Amino acid sequence: MPADLAVIGLGHLGLPLAQAAVAAGIQTVGYDTDPRAFAELSAGRTPVEGSLPASDIRRMLSGGFRPTTNEAELGRVRTAVICAPTPLGPDRTLDLSAVGEAARALAARLRPHTTVLLESSVPPGTTENFLLPILENGSGLRGGRDFHLAHSPTRLDPGNRSHVYANTPKVIGGLTPACTESAAAFYGRLTDKVVRARGPREAEMTKVLETNFRHVNIALVNEMAVLCHDLGVDLWDVIRCAETKPFGFQPFRPGPGVGGHGAPVDPGYLPYSSRTPGHPLRMVSLAQEINDRMPQYVIQRCATLLNEHGKSVRGARVLLLGVTYKPDLADQEASPAREIANRLIDMGAQIGYHDPHVLDWRVRELPVPRADSLYEAASSADLTVLLQHHRTYDLQGLAVKAQLLLDTRGATPAGAAHRL
Repeated sequence: MPADLAVIGLGHLGLPLAQAAVAAGIQTVGYDTDPRAFAELSAGRTPVEGSLPASDIRRMLSGGFRPTTNEAELGRVRTAVICAPTPLGPDRTLDLSAVGEAARALAARLRPHTTVLLESSVPPGTTENFLLPILENGSGLRGGRDFHLAHSPTRLDPGNRSHVYANTPKVIGGLTPACTESAAAFYGRLTDKVVRARGPREAEMTKVLETNFRHVNIALVNEMAVLCHDLGVDLWDVIRCAETKPFGFQPFRPGPGVGGHGAPVDPGYLPYSSRTPGHPLRMVSLAQEINDRMPQYVIQRCATLLNEHGKSVRGARVLLLGVTYKPDLADQEASPAREIANRLIDMGAQIGYHDPHVLDWRVRELPVPRADSLYEAASSADLTVLLQHHRTYDLQGLAVKAQLLLDTRGATPAGAAHRL
């Protein structure tokens, strides 16, 4: 049976969109070139660690969701949404190759009057300068006349139970006013509020601003953490007091590094356009530099704590608690845990880990020993480092059992552990 919607890219972006569409009664097909993803989804399992649980996948399948690797399915829908990943490349620019691959697959099957939407995180100008030419050249159709084209930045917050797809406003910016209205009609079926941007670039830049806002503010509080430690000031108490201000302040909290799928973007460097002015966002570059230093700062604190207790990092047993980038999720995307583990290994430490959501964790392609009994492992380790505060951790109990406990999340009761 023909579907109304094709979601192209069944990863962290595509699966939640497909889930919302199926829940809204939209006949949805999910396209992915990865045969493993197709096999996992068809069997009712999640293909991407840390995305939707298997129970949600099974409900989607029973609701009519159809995963496929057949490009022909893309020519039978009214709406196609590209949710391809855009990871950071070696030069710290977003890699658009998966978006291009998805666009070429769609262009070969694109029909007139189809609405094409891009949700992937991209630099401003991508929809018009990169995606549009691929669609037009591959289909022979003209965007804004023969098919609708718009950008809608993703606003997913995995694990957030208060802000879900339906109650999170959706920003959209179309190539033409008609494109915007077509996109609004689609997203209006999935969410309570649609916000119309002036165009695709404004919609794309909205994501850049939101992501960079997070990174810049985390960088500020990370620097405050280092300063407060040097001055003997309790930063966590400072934040507690500051967040009582009813205006002009939003609390952010420090940590061992910044993970997740929302990488900071400097739109001054667009790899596909020679017309780019090339003015870098110095604040964003500095924030990235600060946040990138946090794993090394954690290592310095580990070494200092061990030294103060007559021990060296070399040969020390170090237990890492929580190796995911976000609490209560299995997703390890850009988690600082791996870099911290690498640095500890280089210094001669014997590392182990515990994470209720990660049963197998590898560093340098080698398995890291997983603690079966958390309290027993903490009591035998020379140093226990809390990298992620999962809900199941009894931090009061851990503080009692651990020989030394470094809390990088400020989650332990005051005075119960050494805090970042």
